[in-house]
Amino acid sequence: MICRPASVSLRVLALALAASSTVGCANLSRIGDIGSAPGLTHIEDPTTQPGYRPVSLPQPMPQEVEAAPNALWRSGARAFFKDERAKQVGDVLTVNVNIQDQGNISDETKRSRQNSEDAATPNFLGLESWYQYFLPKTVDPKNLVHATSDSSNDGKGSVNRNEQIQIKLAAVVTQVLPNGNLVIQGRQEVRVNFEVRELLIQGVIRPEDIDSTNTIDSSKVAEARISYGGRGQITDVQQPRYGQQLYDLVFPF
Repeated sequence: MICRPASVSLRVLALALAASSTVGCANLSRIGDIGSAPGLTHIEDPTTQPGYRPVSLPQPMPQEVEAAPNALWRSGARAFFKDERAKQVGDVLTVNVNIQDQGNISDETKRSRQNSEDAATPNFLGLESWYQYFLPKTVDPKNLVHATSDSSNDGKGSVNRNEQIQIKLAAVVTQVLPNGNLVIQGRQEVRVNFEVRELLIQGVIRPEDIDSTNTIDSSKVAEARISYGGRGQITDVQQPRYGQQLYDLVFPF
């Protein structure tokens, strides 16, 4: 069965409309926010969220801790009576998010190629006189094939990036790994007028990296996932329309 151009166009249009309707349905809940500030999310247990996954990392063999008899000072404690640092599920600690990233990349690639091919058979075992019977009359045995090609490419690219984020965020211990490392997750939302700023951090830390003020630097968070963004009217204006995003995604040229 051969599809006609009209039917193919209708099918493409139907797929585009279906995709756009799917994107639109996913954002119907935002229609109720028109004319009002976006709402903040409720404080919930992060381990009960749909996208939550317990962390599993390579672990060393467990070692027994030998308690020192008749000792008033506990090993690893920062206080005489009690260690105030986070160490179990539900404890809170402060994370200093300090990101200063700068990168400059410049690259240029040039490529060119020229080809030339010639072929002739003025004498070929005396059969050159038979060319006229199976080749066009305009064929010249001295110039049977002459082909040339010329291609060139010039590509340039550059990246100039300068990012800086400095903020403090409280995180909650959500899991204690067998080797004693802590899995943390923190989320902060700040609403200013009609824009909500969101900061999210996840990762794995070592208890010994937590200082005496129950604070840890973001550079000591392993498998760190740091997200800083927003949602609201300003973010909506900065983003292309959904139709334009769909067009950029499916249009091949």
